[in-house]
Amino acid sequence: MPGLVRGMARTAAVVGTATATRNAVNRRQADKNAQAVAHAEASAAQVAPPPQPAAPPPAAPAAPVEDPITQLERLGALKAQGLITEEEFNAQKAKILGM
Repeated sequence: MPGLVRGMARTAAVVGTATATRNAVNRRQADKNAQAVAHAEASAAQVAPPPQPAAPPPAAPAAPVEDPITQLERLGALKAQGLITEEEFNAQKAKILGM
């Protein structure tokens, strides 16, 4: 039985030493990581340019200019339906054609 107890004691000592070593390494790495994060934050604070004011939104694109033929066709359809008079039709036609 003394050999068994000695073997168990040796195993316990090895496990205890390994655990202590692992904990020490983990603690050292955690300290290094914390220092690296603090250094990175300090560097970012020094290097970061002041915030720029928000740019105004781009102007709405101008409505696409329709083809004069298409405009005249729609105008003719409105006249045919009786929604506009002959005078309104002629005035709009002159405007579209640039007369």
